[in-house]
Amino acid sequence: MTQANIILQQAESQCHINGVRFTPIRRRVLELIAENGGGLKAYDLLDKLSTEHAAARPPTVYRALEFLIDQGLVHRIESQNSYVACACPEHVHGFQLLICRRCGYVEELHLDEISDQLAALAKRQGFNVERQTIELQGLCQDCRTATASDS
Repeated sequence: MTQANIILQQAESQCHINGVRFTPIRRRVLELIAENGGGLKAYDLLDKLSTEHAAARPPTVYRALEFLIDQGLVHRIESQNSYVACACPEHVHGFQLLICRRCGYVEELHLDEISDQLAALAKRQGFNVERQTIELQGLCQDCRTATASDS
């Protein structure tokens, strides 16, 4: 079973548990994101979706993305204005993203202690955290190896 299939099965289960509809368009948007492996921009999604659904328009994609984010199935990569499938949708705490600047590979981490510490620091400052995005950019193992062999 592919990683994309696992993500889709988890999404179906999560939507069932939450009592929300996992429509064919929402499913297809998640599938396209999951198959990509790295961040995918909304207009790239629209291009792919419009070849299959002539009625697909920007609001269609943005509504699907909003739903998927609200359900914890997709994360927005703020620095790239793109989207990546959540590898662990049942995880309710914060997350961190490792982003390869060369190939675009994205890996999700769940270091709850970091998220908790940041939230506690913010609270002591009288600040209410509504969303937390931690992105670490660099080179993945494959790109580091390729860079070393190019030298």
